[in-house]
Parts: sequence; C-alpha cells; structure tokens
Amino acid sequence: MAYLSKDEAERKLTENAFSTTVPRAGKSGVWRWETAFLASNNPIEDANAQMIVQPTEKGGDFWGKKGDTAADLLFFAIMDGHGGFNTSRLLAKTLIPSVALELQTLTQKPTSSASTKSGGQYTSFLGRLWGWMSWASRPEPTPTHEFNADPKYVEMAIKTAFSNLDSQIINTPIKAVDELTKGKKALDASGLDPASVEYQLTVATLLPALSGSCALMALLDSAHNDLYVACTGDSRAIAGYWDVDSNGNGKWRVEVLTEDQTGRNLNEVKRVQSEHPPEESEYVIQRGRVFGGLEPTRAFGDARYKWPKDFQQRLRELFDEDSELAIRRPPGDLKTPPYVIPTPEVTHRKLPISAAQDPNSPSTLRFLVMATDGLWDKLSSAEVASLVGEYLNRVSPAGAPPSSQADAVLKSVLAKTVTETPLAPGIAGVSHSPSPSKDKDYEKESWSFSDKNVATHLIRNALGGADEEGVRQLLSIPAPLSRRYRDDLTVTVVWWEEPAASDGAATPEKVKARL
Repeated sequence: MAYLSKDEAERKLTENAFSTTVPRAGKSGVWRWETAFLASNNPIEDANAQMIVQPTEKGGDFWGKKGDTAADLLFFAIMDGHGGFNTSRLLAKTLIPSVALELQTLTQKPTSSASTKSGGQYTSFLGRLWGWMSWASRPEPTPTHEFNADPKYVEMAIKTAFSNLDSQIINTPIKAVDELTKGKKALDASGLDPASVEYQLTVATLLPALSGSCALMALLDSAHNDLYVACTGDSRAIAGYWDVDSNGNGKWRVEVLTEDQTGRNLNEVKRVQSEHPPEESEYVIQRGRVFGGLEPTRAFGDARYKWPKDFQQRLRELFDEDSELAIRRPPGDLKTPPYVIPTPEVTHRKLPISAAQDPNSPSTLRFLVMATDGLWDKLSSAEVASLVGEYLNRVSPAGAPPSSQADAVLKSVLAKTVTETPLAPGIAGVSHSPSPSKDKDYEKESWSFSDKNVATHLIRNALGGADEEGVRQLLSIPAPLSRRYRDDLTVTVVWWEEPAASDGAATPEKVKARL
C-alpha cells in the first residue's frame, strides 16, 4: 500500500473543516463553533447540521425582540449512520427543523385551518406521498400551558419531535408499499415496474428506514442561558468547565453529558428487557447487541427492528436481489417490535456564558464538544477536554495561561490540567476514561497543537497526535479496509468568548432560520 505524501495527508485531514463566528447583541461577546469530519466509509455515513433560529414578532416575549441576537436559539446536530448514509443524511435536513417546529407549537394558538389536516386534498400518488412525509399533514397540537422556557416542556418537545420524525421514517414506507401494490397480496417482484414513478418513490421512502442512524443534538437558548443535549444512540457530548478555587487558581473540568445507549450499557439492557415479555429477556440483547446484531439500542431508522415480521417478509417478496434495496431477513426471534427506539435522553444545564456575568461563580461552563463514536473510540472524555481547554488557552486572550506554546505537548503533562466530574454518566458500567498509567508509552507520547481548527485538532490527535508518521499511515488506508482501524469521525466544538476575543465575523446566511 502506497502512503499518502505529507501534503496529501494534510489536505485529507483538513479539507472538511469549517469555522463560524456569530457576534451577539450588546457587549455579550461572540458564539463560535467549528466542525470537521473525516470519512472512513465511502461514502461517509456521518452527517452534521447547524441552525440559528432568530426571534420574530410572531415569537412573542419568549423568543425575545425581533433582531435581538442575544435571544437566538442555536442548534447543533451530528448523526452517526450505519448500514448506509440514507438515514443520517435525511436527519441532517430534518431533525433540527422538526425540533424547532415542535418548540414553536408551544407558543402558538391552536388553529382549525384545513391546510394542517391530512386527507382528501391529495389525490395523486405523489400528492399522498408528500402528505405522508410532510409537516403539512401533521395536526398542530393544542397547547395546555403558557410556554415559559420551563425545561420540562422543552425536554418534552424535543422528545416528541424525535419520536414523530422517526415515526414518519418508519411508517411512510408501509403506506407507500400499500399504495404501490394497491392491496394485491399475490403481487410479487415480477409484477412491479422498477422504472415507474410509484416504484422509485417507494424505494426512496424505504432507504432511510432500512439504514439507521444515531443522533446527538444540542440546543443553546441564549435568551435564558439554557443548554439542552438530546442523545439517541452512542454519540457523546461533553462540557468543559473552568473551575477556580479559593486561592484564585483555575483548572479545567470535564462533565460527560450523555450516556452511551448500547447493549453494553446495563441501564439500556434493563430498559429493553422491561419493554418486552419476560420470556424474551434472555435473548433480546446478545453479546452487547440487539438480537446480536445492532449495537445501539436507540436509533432512527433500523426498521428491521421495528417493522412487524410479516411486513418485512412482504418486502422481500416485492423487492428481490436485483433491486437496489438490500433487504435482510428479520431477526428470527422478532416477536414484539419495536426493539429499538428513537426517544432521546435529554440533559439540561444552565449556561453561565462567561465569568463576567456571574463573577461569584467558582465554575463556568466554557465549551461543548459533540462527536460521533469514532472519536471516543480513540480518546477519553478527559483527554478531549484537556485538548480543547489547552487550545482555548492559546487562542483566547481571556483564557488561562497555556501549558506551552510548542506544537507538541507531552500527554502526561496535559493530563494534569483537567479533572473529571464525579458520577458523570459516560458508558454505564464501562470506564470512559482509560488510565494513562496503564500505557507504558504515555509518558513519552505527545499531543499535537498544530491546527487552527479545534475540531480538526481533535481528529488529528485521535489518529496519533504528534506522531506524524502514524497519522499519515492511518490516513493512507483506503476504504473499506480503513474501517478495521478507524470509524468515520465527526466533531463539533462550541464555545463563547468575550468581545476582545472576537474578530467580528458575520454568520453565513445558510445557517440562519426564523420562527
């Protein structure tokens, strides 16, 4: 295998890195976030999305005054697809808007407009299909309370949006297949025309249901200084705090905000077992996986674990091996689906955006890291926090003095700059912070600090850090062989700075939205 040149490896590592700076109102400083991704699968199965929802007159007092950037809602999401990219790419387009719309309904008066009802106005197959997949067919719920940013209502809206979106992904194909076959039970693949519009549209609805994706979403409500992190699957989010002791000395602290929802998590095993008859408890989770196959116990799509067995058998009759749909047999023990759910666990934290806003606070949440499991397979939560903390110390005038200005820092030195939050969730029952002392080379190895983009900075260090030759070797391995050594990696880092640390750059229009 030929290695990439140094320049080729550097280009591959940095070509999908993005940075955004958003000035906030008055003297509140700026929001900054940086995202980077690196493929191992071809095409990549990860996806990501960002959106700023700005207040309008329609939003009322909750959203703030029109044009007030201090009242923005900032959304960030990363998706970790499996079995293909169809589900993750769909979520990149629909997950954040779905949550934003669900939040909006909590501030609106009910309407009886016929445009919000599904039904008779759709007469063609295409029209009905659009109705099944569109928010236009979703009746507006009648609010029973005044939405006042109470975290329990926000959490409820996020969970509802996740569940409703997955319901559309899973149920739309059932309706489409029924429409395609017109109820003819004797019809099989030989009786379908793959070139027809109806066939192609049905296939389009099946693809995101057959593949699957984990999803991790963060909502930052800057009007009320609230942070919400919703996790479905095994991507992870951590928060970095700057803690100051009574002597005025500061140190970074990491808090793991999510719990990896897999068959290795005893909490998830108990939950799955409790949702099905006792006789299924012995085999529903096998070898840390659902029926021995799927590792995440919560995910979008993955209809193989959600559709009734008879519908899956019907699909195999309609779409044979020559179709583009690789429809696998349903699990042999599938009896009471669904066995995989989309409902996220939601974590809420207050956002003391800067120490200047609360000078008496000994602890300030300064950054958020979201990443797919490809990063956490290589780095512990504490390592990620120390890498980001040191990076911010170097680039922010308001940060702490850096440990070093060198492009490489010993791992053993940087490990001393961060502590962990007791009882943080992590991977329940499995250590999420491997002890450096167990690695005989840890005292000699170094982290790299050569990147301008902090998300790329994390990916580089996941691949080997200051070991340039090792990083280049991993980047040179082509797909699909590369999956033996690393997964797709997607990282988003969000932080906020005082005005002095801002360059005043404008926000790209493509990430803006309004309610």
